Amino acid sequence: MRFDLIDLELFIAVAESRSITRGAVRSNLALASASERIKNLETTLGVALFRRGRRGVELTAAGESLLDHARIVLDDVAVLRGDLADFSRGVKATVRLLANTSGLSEHLPKVLAEFLSTHPQISLDVEERESSDIARSITSGMADLGLAAEHALPEGLERIPFNEDRLVLIVSRQDVLAKGRQVSFREVVERDFVGLVAGSALHGHIAGHAARLGARLNFRARLNSFEAIGQLVSAGIGIAVMPEVAARRCLKTMPLAIVRIAESWAERRLVICARSFKTLPKPARALVQHLRRPE
Repeated sequence: MRFDLIDLELFIAVAESRSITRGAVRSNLALASASERIKNLETTLGVALFRRGRRGVELTAAGESLLDHARIVLDDVAVLRGDLADFSRGVKATVRLLANTSGLSEHLPKVLAEFLSTHPQISLDVEERESSDIARSITSGMADLGLAAEHALPEGLERIPFNEDRLVLIVSRQDVLAKGRQVSFREVVERDFVGLVAGSALHGHIAGHAARLGARLNFRARLNSFEAIGQLVSAGIGIAVMPEVAARRCLKTMPLAIVRIAESWAERRLVICARSFKTLPKPARALVQHLRRPE
């Protein structure tokens, strides 16, 4: 029984998206070609892998079994490629890393610069995602590594502690909240806010907690940096939620006050996560070792 790696990659893409059309797009294949490959795979195996329906496809029991094995096979191939990368002249290995907003903006730039300067044969593909989305992507094999809030990870993912990442509220020094040390998010959810652009992972995280309180945050402005947010908050335009490390940096040059958020979701710990650190490609393992070093 022979397997084509392209077929296995397509099968995983279709299984995860529950659509042959979307799976074909993810695999950069024409729909007709993707459909033919799936049919040939089922014929070769002698079993139906999907149940077709009006809303897409669902895995059969045989399909569920193949999905587990296909992921293992492609993981092993990725490890093989990574370990051989050092012997391939002129070819750079690429590690895909997903990180939440604070991890990407506050903790990673310096450490990644150091890593890239000492590993010229490795390139990084870094993307910002919300921690729960990072967990799903790592679980499905769509990324090598993640830097995410630990509370969002399922038990099956391996993790290594990285850094504390508390979220705090920043307000103008003239704001009534500036006199207090802690506030419940419910008490401020109706206030005017200043925040990151709508596509940022942190924006989605904060908006999600507001929605659980039955509220929709009113943003007076959305910007692309914590420094810019701090400038508007200090002018009394609104209040903002940001990582404490960014808030303390803004506090050095702006008339702001930091107020702790009482809810447990604001107390976060960043961890490096992967499905299995032992089976990571060699370049990804090198990045993990670098990230584990104390700052």
